[in-house]
Amino acid sequence: MSIVNVENVTHFYGDKLVFKNVSFRLLNNERVGLVGPNGAGKSTLLQVLSGEILPDHGDVQWLPNVKIGYLEQHNDLTDGVSIRTFLRSAFQHLYEAEKRMQQLSVEMGSCDEMELEKLLKQYADIQELLEQHDFYQIDPKIDDISCGLGISAFGMEKDVSELSGGQRTKLLLAKLLLEKPAVLLLDEPTNYLDFEHIKWLENYLKNYPHSFILISHDTAFMNEVVNVVYHLEHKQMTRYIGNYQRFVKTYDFRKQQTLTAYSRQQQEIEKLEMYIQKNKARASTSKQAKAREKKLMKIDRIEKPDSLPRPRFSFQVSQRPVSKIADVIDLVVGYDKALLPPLSFELNRGEKIAITGHNGIGKSTMLKTIMGELKPMNGTISFGDRVQPAYFAQEWNTRSNQSPLEYIWSLHDRMTQKEVRQALARCGLKSEHIFQALHSLSGGEQTRVRLCQLILEESNWLILDEPTNHLDIQAKQALSEAIHEYDGTVIVVSHEPEFYRDWVTQVWDLEQWRK
Repeated sequence: MSIVNVENVTHFYGDKLVFKNVSFRLLNNERVGLVGPNGAGKSTLLQVLSGEILPDHGDVQWLPNVKIGYLEQHNDLTDGVSIRTFLRSAFQHLYEAEKRMQQLSVEMGSCDEMELEKLLKQYADIQELLEQHDFYQIDPKIDDISCGLGISAFGMEKDVSELSGGQRTKLLLAKLLLEKPAVLLLDEPTNYLDFEHIKWLENYLKNYPHSFILISHDTAFMNEVVNVVYHLEHKQMTRYIGNYQRFVKTYDFRKQQTLTAYSRQQQEIEKLEMYIQKNKARASTSKQAKAREKKLMKIDRIEKPDSLPRPRFSFQVSQRPVSKIADVIDLVVGYDKALLPPLSFELNRGEKIAITGHNGIGKSTMLKTIMGELKPMNGTISFGDRVQPAYFAQEWNTRSNQSPLEYIWSLHDRMTQKEVRQALARCGLKSEHIFQALHSLSGGEQTRVRLCQLILEESNWLILDEPTNHLDIQAKQALSEAIHEYDGTVIVVSHEPEFYRDWVTQVWDLEQWRK
C-alpha cells in the first residue's frame, strides 16, 4: 500500500523551473535516498511533500491520518526552554493525557456512583494509552537518543537559545526521532554530526519501523540505510531499486546505453540528411529523398546525456608570508567558561591542519577567536608579517535579496560583470543561479557562492569551518583537489576524513587536547 501518491508535480521558483512532472509512490517501510546535484530541487521536493510549499501543478495525496516528520536544513527554536523540556514536547499529547487522568482522580473523589463508573472508564482508557506508548519510559528514551546524537554533552538543562545552529539541528532531529512519525523527511541529517553519532544514526535508521526519505551527500551513510534511490536530475526524477552503490552502477550503465543510442541515432540522422540534401533536387531520386525526409521527421530524437559542469576551485597565494604564520600562547577560548584547556602552538607556512573533535567541544569557537571575532578569555595570538587569513564560517544564514552576481560584485567592484560571472561559473553556478536571490538558493549553491568569494579574496592562509556541509560529491572532490594544490597554509574543521586525508600534514584532535 502506498503512503503517498505524487502525480505529475511541477514546481517553479519565480520563472525558474525546479522540476517537471515528477511522479512516484512511497510504499510502507521503503527507505528512500533522494539524490542529485546541488540545486536539483531535492529540498524543495521535501517541502512540497511536507506541505510547507504548494506545487505549481500536480497533486500530492497522503493516506489519511499519516503523521509526517520533516527535518529542515534551517530552522529556529523558541527561546526560554531547556533541552529536556523541548524534547519532552515530542510527547505533549501524552503529558496532556496524564494531566487529564489526574483531573479525573480529583473528580472521582466527589461524584455519585453512576458518574464514578464513567470516570473510571475514562481513567482506565487513558492509563492504557500511556502504557501502550511507554509513557513512564519517556526520560530514558530522551536520554538514549540525546546520548546517541551527542546532545547530552551540551547539558540537558541548557536553554535552547544558547545553542549554535548545528546544535539546534541535532535537537530538532532528536525530537523527530522521539516522535517516530510514519514518514521521516530528512534533509542532510548528518551535517553537524561526528563520526560516532553518524554511526549511531545509521544503526537507528536501519531499525526504524517506518518509511523515510533521506537527502544526504554522505554516500557511505546513505548506502547503509536506503533500499530505494530517487534521482533528481535535469528537472526529472528516476527511481532505482537498491542501495546507493547499486544506483551508481545502474545509473552509469543506463547513461552509457543512452550515450551509445544517441551516437547511433546521430549517425543515422547525418546519413539521412546527407542523402536528402544530395538527392532532393534530382528527378530520378526525389521520391526516395522525400521518403527519407518523412522518416527523418518521425524519428523520436534522443537527448544527449548532459554531464553537469564540475566546479573548478582554485586558491592562489596573494603574497608569500614569513615562515611562522601564527604563534599561540596559553590561549583560552569560550564564552562564560573555558571550553578547552589553555592552547599553545605554532603554525608554520605551508602546513595543512585538520581539526577534529565532537560537536560543542570548541572547534568553531577556537577558529572565531583566532580570527578575532571572539575575544580570548586569556592568552595571546601573534601573526607573522604579510599573513593574510581568509575565513569560511560554518554558519551563513543569509536572508539577503541580493543575487550572487550582485553580492560578489559589491565585494570586488573593480571586476567587470563578465569577470564576476566567469568566477561564479567556475564554482559550478549556472546563469539561472547567479541572478536568483541568495536566500532562495540551496545550501550547496550558497556554499559555492561563499567559496567564490574566498577564491577572489587576497590571502595566503585559509581557515575553513566545515566547508563541505551541503556540497555534493563532485564539489567536495573539486574542493579537496584545490586545497591539495594550494601553496598556502590551511586550517580546516571537518568531520569527513576522506575529504582531507590526501593533503593534510597534521590532525589536531581536540578530544586529546582536553585530557
